[in-house]
Amino acid sequence: MEFKALSERAWDIRRLYERLETQRYGRAWTPEEVALGFVGDVGDLMKLVQAKAGVRAIPDADAMLAHELADCLWSVMTLARLHGVDLEAAFTSTMDELEATVAGRLSP
Repeated sequence: MEFKALSERAWDIRRLYERLETQRYGRAWTPEEVALGFVGDVGDLMKLVQAKAGVRAIPDADAMLAHELADCLWSVMTLARLHGVDLEAAFTSTMDELEATVAGRLSP
């Protein structure tokens, strides 16, 4: 699936969450609340990374790690859209910058 299609799918899911949040809480989450949810997902991700390193016992850590990485990607895509960031362009530009920086630090 192309990046744009992934991003649109993420936004469709965000719209579903907005409906659920409104039903449960009387309003949709703010961008700040979505970001706080992302922080929770990152915490869950870190526990799974620890499980993969053998310092936590979490059954089915491989499948859960894949799921949590996808959750985090969804959050990043959603936050980008909520804040008007062209994530595909920003990613490409940032990778170009990182590549040049790292390549410039390598010994010949």
